[in-house]
Amino acid sequence: MADDTNANRFVPDPQRRIAAATAIGMNALKPMMHFQVSMLRMWADSIERLEANYDKKLEDTAATLEEASDKERAA
Repeated sequence: MADDTNANRFVPDPQRRIAAATAIGMNALKPMMHFQVSMLRMWADSIERLEANYDKKLEDTAATLEEASDKERAA
């Protein structure tokens, strides 16, 4: 009986094997997820900068048109 118990000790049960494979997969996936999140943050930052530049240009254009109309009225 002692030999039978020792022989089964080295055979991993299926749940342990699945858990180990899952842990390995998650450890391999973590750097890819971090990379994707950083790329998404960069993309969002670029969109925000684009929006800020667009608003600034729109305000500048509106101010220029308003100045031009004021000059036309004065003339």
